[in-house]
Amino acid sequence: MISSRTNPKVDGFMRKATKWKEEFEKLRKIVLDCELTEEIKWMHPCYTYDNKNIVLIHGFKDYCALLFHKGALLQDPHGILIQQTENVQAARQIRFTSVQEITEMEHILKDYIHEAIEVEKAGLEVEFKKNTELPIPEELQHKFNEMPALKTAFEALTPGRQRAYILYFSEPKQSKTRESRVGKYLQHILDGKGLKD
Repeated sequence: MISSRTNPKVDGFMRKATKWKEEFEKLRKIVLDCELTEEIKWMHPCYTYDNKNIVLIHGFKDYCALLFHKGALLQDPHGILIQQTENVQAARQIRFTSVQEITEMEHILKDYIHEAIEVEKAGLEVEFKKNTELPIPEELQHKFNEMPALKTAFEALTPGRQRAYILYFSEPKQSKTRESRVGKYLQHILDGKGLKD
């Protein structure tokens, strides 16, 4: 039987919480009712089954949320799972702005948590999109054509670094801004460095 006792580290997190304190407490009670192990990971209450991450409680300025680590694999019959950004592949959130909202959804939340546990028990994995599926921004492609050494250096980067650059270069709506970003990081790429190195 998996322990559903509270973790002193999470008690500490709850004591320090200023915003969403009541909401966090309610979410915690609901999740612990599902017999998950309570831990602190990424500085937030995280709930595991058999050492696998199931759900995390976290708060933002405008909402607090339950984050399902493999939410993309859940059925979501109520259409309440939210993909935080278009680049998040596996995780999904259910967002709240009040304790009342959480209380009204308690049974639904437990159903989703139980399904997430079943997904883990079944050993299901989210299939991540490969970098090849991310289109190279036109401005970067032009530089590759002008400077073959840049293309070679870029391809030598780790997939994560390539992805970070592609996402960063693709972000701006205007071509001029995208071009400026590419120009700014040419030497970085040639030196084999990532965006944040």
